[in-house]
Amino acid sequence: MTCISFWRGRDINSANLQTLIRPPKVYSRRDVLEKDSPVSRKPGLYAWFFKEIPPRVILENCVTLDELTLLYVGISPKAPPKGGGRPSRQTLWHRVRYHYRGNAEGSTLRLTLGCLLSKRLGIKLRRVGSGKRMSFTHQGEEKLSQWMDQHALVSWLENPAPWVVEEQLIRSLSLPLNLQGNEHHSFHPVLSAIRAQAKASARELPVVPG
Repeated sequence: MTCISFWRGRDINSANLQTLIRPPKVYSRRDVLEKDSPVSRKPGLYAWFFKEIPPRVILENCVTLDELTLLYVGISPKAPPKGGGRPSRQTLWHRVRYHYRGNAEGSTLRLTLGCLLSKRLGIKLRRVGSGKRMSFTHQGEEKLSQWMDQHALVSWLENPAPWVVEEQLIRSLSLPLNLQGNEHHSFHPVLSAIRAQAKASARELPVVPG
């Protein structure tokens, strides 16, 4: 049975948004990365559901879908520059696939998950390459990808201006893994501190070639 709870009693009225957070199907890493990937090549939003909850995450009022819990939403592309610069041409296809196979430097979701799962997976955030980038090194990112393969599933929704809808979702739902615009969530200071500590520790360690 599907159970869904809304943060602070607010509701998301759009039928499309209901499809995003209560989708008829969620997709695995293998689905997303296959040759004929089903991920849309248009702008939009994506929602991440988890079979296993990373340590310390506060789940109060989170959306649940059968045995899955919604913890994070994101968009692609990001909002256009306010100064009139060139907007990003990324699509859902680019971003969702990157979250599943990229690294923590380019994926806020991977950075957050890696920091929360650091002890469980035996991985540590490090400075890599020139020392300006941070990731969990090649082996660490592989372990994180394997964890996501087993526990993280995703849905998406096409939208021409996803940054507007993202703000609405973060205000309306309990999304503990989102940081930007989510200062009202009780897990926000905890997650901010965990990520800050991981970055501080990485700066104290030698740079890893890569």
